[in-house]
Amino acid sequence: MVTQTVTGHLEGLPNRIHDVIDRYVDATPDRLALIDDTAKLTYRELDRSVSGVAAALQALGIRAGDRMMIVSENSIPLACLLLAASRLDAWAIVVNPRLSPREIDQIRDHSGARRVFLTAAVSQEAADHATRYGASLQDVGQFRGVGVTALNEETFAEPVENDGSRQVAVLIYTSGTTGTPKGVMLTHRNLLFSARGTAGWRKMTSADVQYCVLPISHIVGISLLTMTLMVGATVRLVAKYDPAALVKAMAEEGITILNGVPATYQRLLEYRRNAGLPNFERGALRLIAVAGAPLDLELKSRVEQELGLPLLNGYGITECSPGISGVRPDNPRHDHAVGTVLPGLEAKLVGRTGKTVANGEVGELHVRGPNVMRGYYRAPDLTAKAIDAEGWFNTGDLARFEGDCLYIVGRTKEMIIRSGFNVYPAEIEAVLSTHDAVVQCAVVGRPVEGNEEVVAFVQLIKGSKATVQDLMAHVAPQLTSYKRPSEIILLDALPATSTGKILKHKLAESLRGQV
Repeated sequence: MVTQTVTGHLEGLPNRIHDVIDRYVDATPDRLALIDDTAKLTYRELDRSVSGVAAALQALGIRAGDRMMIVSENSIPLACLLLAASRLDAWAIVVNPRLSPREIDQIRDHSGARRVFLTAAVSQEAADHATRYGASLQDVGQFRGVGVTALNEETFAEPVENDGSRQVAVLIYTSGTTGTPKGVMLTHRNLLFSARGTAGWRKMTSADVQYCVLPISHIVGISLLTMTLMVGATVRLVAKYDPAALVKAMAEEGITILNGVPATYQRLLEYRRNAGLPNFERGALRLIAVAGAPLDLELKSRVEQELGLPLLNGYGITECSPGISGVRPDNPRHDHAVGTVLPGLEAKLVGRTGKTVANGEVGELHVRGPNVMRGYYRAPDLTAKAIDAEGWFNTGDLARFEGDCLYIVGRTKEMIIRSGFNVYPAEIEAVLSTHDAVVQCAVVGRPVEGNEEVVAFVQLIKGSKATVQDLMAHVAPQLTSYKRPSEIILLDALPATSTGKILKHKLAESLRGQV
């Protein structure tokens, strides 16, 4: 078991995430805080913008304890809406506009959101959802063209906690293994503890420019935004990933830190080859990091060779805000290790018997610390299953320690990680099963270079004329792009036990050797 003292790692933390900018508003008001494709804000301007948005939200009926949805790509308006929610003690629910209508409706309905705010001026996808909701386009603070839905008069405000370790800052939805949404309640203390720990081991300073291409609708994006503002540095917000834009940012914009999933780097290398670039102009880039999916060592080696920097692997989970471990810049590694555990966090590996396993042995990873979520919203039973009476959170991942270095060796859950996003087979299976011709189906992951693909096996009603194209067309409007199957395979029958349980491991094994 890896145990570290929490005392000292909590000292000096602000009480709310919006408080991280205060010292820099006073000390370095003219330093750039946020940059996106259309605008820039200094720390002084950011403070004023957040104040203006907070006042507008209050005028629109947002109260302390309300849940407010923000449907937006990474942008300055999104960052200001998030920080303004914090000032009002509202719970922010940041949602990727590339989710399907069904997925967004599920989150809205489960959360009991007071209003939905959609940055229609930032992306067409957000604008389309705004039209679907009949949202009125309004000025929210200085930001124009924000879709605002009608006030939900039936929703109630949650109690407000003065203690930042109890007050929820954000509600992040994962689909869950049941295919229904689970709202992860992350407190201000959760986010601030995790962000400061990561900023500390990366030795971040106010001179850094963080390239934030990972979506703020995902916990990693929120953490990157928080940690960068926490040190008085600059966040370069990127709405949609474009390798050509990243190459330009390295050469011309002075970015110093790049975080991505393996697919981020895979596409970057492919762009260089396809564009015929002899090499990358790295500029001020000093640190590159990867997380969110298993890292292929061949990809790691190629990235390090072409960028001339160690690719630092890390591991986290939404319920842990997300930081659990990471490879330190001063101790890079050439293997699959995900580094050492975040300072102030406890970790242990539990075997099948329920006892802690010895160093070097594989067990299920459990963690405890100030970054562990408050729980799942409106799901006390799920919370009790995930967090025991002593505060240990079961990640559901299999791991081993070699000394103090952590290795993730597998997943006890069926979750697929595609381009850094969690994909739960049950959700895709539920959508496929709504097609009239489908008898049963099963979804598994297929490893590909630097990523995982979603593969669906489907058994059709005997005599059905439905095609793979028909099934793809059926699921496309109901699932966001990264959840859609890369391939659908039709079978006469799915392998099953005598009790009818589908043998997914046999389906996964049938895919081996195809890649």
